[in-house]
Amino acid sequence: MYKCCIFDLDGTLVNSIYAIQRAVNLTLDTWGMGPVDVEQTKAFVGDGYRTLLERALTACKDVRLEHFQEADRRYVDIFKECYMYRMEAYEGIADMLAFLRKEGIHMAVLSNKPHDRTVENVEAVFGAGCFERIYGEREDKGIEKKPSPDGVWSIMKEFGVEREEVLYFGDTNTDMRTGKNAGVDTVGVTWGFRGREELEAFAPRLIADHPAQVVEFIKEVNGIEY
Repeated sequence: MYKCCIFDLDGTLVNSIYAIQRAVNLTLDTWGMGPVDVEQTKAFVGDGYRTLLERALTACKDVRLEHFQEADRRYVDIFKECYMYRMEAYEGIADMLAFLRKEGIHMAVLSNKPHDRTVENVEAVFGAGCFERIYGEREDKGIEKKPSPDGVWSIMKEFGVEREEVLYFGDTNTDMRTGKNAGVDTVGVTWGFRGREELEAFAPRLIADHPAQVVEFIKEVNGIEY
């Protein structure tokens, strides 16, 4: 029986690609670089904003990352101003979360983006209190970013649940590796930033094309009938 669902944020709960693309391009424009398009941005995300910047700079021919340190500083400030740009929850997410809440299943968000921005994003879209735990990057607290299992294990400990009682959700190979590294069942979602083929390579417990499939899957596993 599943008692806890842990969600990646970008590309899983919310479509934030336009906000991320905007912040990247405004940063790159400092040196007359870019722009990067949406598809490039989707390929760059998933491993934290610093890796995102490294990939974007490299794509713009700064292969030695000579502008990285300044880009790091500028991106953080720029993203604070545009983190909600065209951001919205994916279709069906609200209904799925309502179902989980009704069934008393613990819900948490685990992202690699900066912690403060993660909390702000989640509460702006879903309201305060929708999720019991919201965590962004916390390496300063000794919790390595995904695909390390540290974040998942920390949340499990807080909720007092076992590995077989957890579902971890994500849209990228980083998320699939996170679930496997943590030893929990993983759900790959195809509505996010990467394709089905990337997810299938990791043989997750479920690949979902719509949040309604998640509801039916949990109903079946947990023996819920209504």
